Amino acid sequence: MTTTKNKNHSVVPMDAHEKGMSRIPGSPSNRFWLYLIPGFLMLLWIIIIPAVWNVYLSFTNYRGIKPPVWCGLSNWTKLMHDTTFWISFRNSIWMIIAMVVIPILLGLILSSLVFDVVQKKFGAKTASTMRAIYYFPQLLPISVAALVMGWIFRPENGALNALLKAVGLGPLQHDWLGKPDTSLIFLMLIMIWIQVGYPLVIFMSGLQRVDPELYEAASLDGANWWQRFRAITLPSIKPEIFVVALTCTIAALKVFGPVYMLTKGGPGTSTIVPSYYSYTQFFQSQQVGYGAAISTALTVVVVVVSIIFTNVQEKVAKEDEE
Repeated sequence: MTTTKNKNHSVVPMDAHEKGMSRIPGSPSNRFWLYLIPGFLMLLWIIIIPAVWNVYLSFTNYRGIKPPVWCGLSNWTKLMHDTTFWISFRNSIWMIIAMVVIPILLGLILSSLVFDVVQKKFGAKTASTMRAIYYFPQLLPISVAALVMGWIFRPENGALNALLKAVGLGPLQHDWLGKPDTSLIFLMLIMIWIQVGYPLVIFMSGLQRVDPELYEAASLDGANWWQRFRAITLPSIKPEIFVVALTCTIAALKVFGPVYMLTKGGPGTSTIVPSYYSYTQFFQSQQVGYGAAISTALTVVVVVVSIIFTNVQEKVAKEDEE
């Protein structure tokens, strides 16, 4: 063990941490790579290899039993002319509206109201309680949320139809998730209910770093809530808005659970989305190669969207610095 002397000339042992050394051999600047090896191996095994294999399968004719047979671009040619595929992406746009646009708008308004109004008038505990209530649907497993929503919108004895009958609006009873004219709308409403708590919590976290004196000064100058919202709240949480927009857009593009649990993509193709369409090709039609082409196309879209969001965020951040 290496030793050193203190001012009284007594011998004091020096441990490896004090020497800036480690028991792991090699240069100190390269030693950290050893700690990354387990994570990299997991990434390789769980993400990279399956992704590469999926891309390969998209160029094959494979039914999951016999070895895949190379078929070139036939799956991709079929994909470009598949009406159901394009309908699924059109429905993804509606999912983006339900899971990104509306929740962000509601989250901005609700977080500002809770932070700037409720917290001042009723205290931090009330504001925290409201934040937890809004976030609660995010904590529910999707199967539980689907059961609750299925019970509410069930055509025979669902809560919504029972309520309409009780208030004398029986003729308005409907199979809300089972008819093409309402299934997508009510699926969107369910996704808004599930999603709105996430941006609200993120935005309120961002508002915690805003100096409360800014709001007080604006109030003393006669600014109303809307003026404080535009001048203080929005500029202060701009980074959080970009983060929420990106993560929610990716979630909307690859949404699967609610569609699987509530509508199975139906009736017809009215609520089908790319991830569920890929699932049906994999496990129901046993067209594994075609399902791989759908999932690969979806992955490409997600990557492109992520790159666009990142570039826009960097551009806006540079403009703000200037």
